Amino acid sequence: MKINNILFTGRLIKELDLLLGSCEALEGRALRFISESNVTSEDLAWADAYVAFQPTENFHFGHIKWVHSLGAGVDRYTALGKWPENVLLTRTITSFGQKIGEYTLSYMLKDLQHHYTFRDQQGRGEWKMVAPRALNEMKVVIFGTGEIGQEVARILAYFGVKVYGVSRSGVSKEYYSKVMPLNRVEDGCLIEADYVVNTLPLTEETERLFDDSFFGKLNQAVFINVGRGGTVDHEALLGALDRGNLKAAVLDVFEEEPLPVGSPLWNHRGVTITPHISAITTPEEAVTCFLETLECVESGGKLRNAVDVVRGY
Repeated sequence: MKINNILFTGRLIKELDLLLGSCEALEGRALRFISESNVTSEDLAWADAYVAFQPTENFHFGHIKWVHSLGAGVDRYTALGKWPENVLLTRTITSFGQKIGEYTLSYMLKDLQHHYTFRDQQGRGEWKMVAPRALNEMKVVIFGTGEIGQEVARILAYFGVKVYGVSRSGVSKEYYSKVMPLNRVEDGCLIEADYVVNTLPLTEETERLFDDSFFGKLNQAVFINVGRGGTVDHEALLGALDRGNLKAAVLDVFEEEPLPVGSPLWNHRGVTITPHISAITTPEEAVTCFLETLECVESGGKLRNAVDVVRGY
C-alpha cells in the first residue's frame, strides 16, 4: 500500500507538525496538519491516510486507505458503522500499560495507606492511628488481559498482589493467578475482590457490562475504570456506592468527555474523577508509533497494532 497524502488532526497537530514537518521518512509525501473544526470534506477526499484520536464530525472515507488512531482506543472509529473492507485501521501502541499500572497503583496505595483519612484528621487536629494495609494481602480482578491489562498485572504481581484476569477467551496469561472468560466470571472471585480494574475496550459485548447485576456481586471493592466509559452503567455504580457494594470508584474515562457539569458523579464523596490522563500519548510516542506503522503499511510487514473492526480491538 502506498501512502502519499496524510491528514493529521486533533490536539497534537502543532507538535506533530514540528516533529514530522521535516522528517526524512516522509519526504515526497504531502502532509496537512489541520484542527478538527477546520477539516473540510475536500481535505478528507484528498487524504490517503487519516491520523487522529477520533473522526471529525464531518468525517467520510473518500479515498482514505488507512486510518491511524493516536490513542489506544478505537471505539469512536468503529462506531462510524460499516467499515470499508479496503480501509486499514491501526491504533497507537506505546507505554500505556506502564502508565496505567502506575495510575492504578497510586490509587491503591492512597487507599491502603489511608491518605484521605489522615488528611481529614489533620484538618481536625486529630491524632488517631489507623494501620495501613499491605499490597500483598490484596486481591485484584482485572477486566482485559491484553497488552495494557498484562502490564498492570505485572506491576501489581511484583508487589505480591494476587491478580485475577477476565478476558473474552479466558486463556491463561503470565502474572495472573487465574484468567476467566468474560461470560463466566466466578461470583466468589468478585465477592473477594478488593479492587476491580477495567481496561476493556468498548464493544457490543462490553457495553454497560458493569451494571446493577455486576456491582451487586461486589463486597466493599474499589472500582477503577481506565478502559472506556461506555462499559459502565454509572447510575448502577452510584447505587452500588450508596449500598456499600462499592467502597469507592476511581474514574478516568467517560462516555461523554469532558464529563458534563451536571453529572452526579462530580459530587459523590465516593467518586474520584480524573480527566482521561491515566495514559496520555506524548507527541514523541505518537510519532514513533506512526512512523513504525507507516513503514509496515507500505512494506507489507506484520502489524502488531492492526485493529479487527469486527471485534472492535
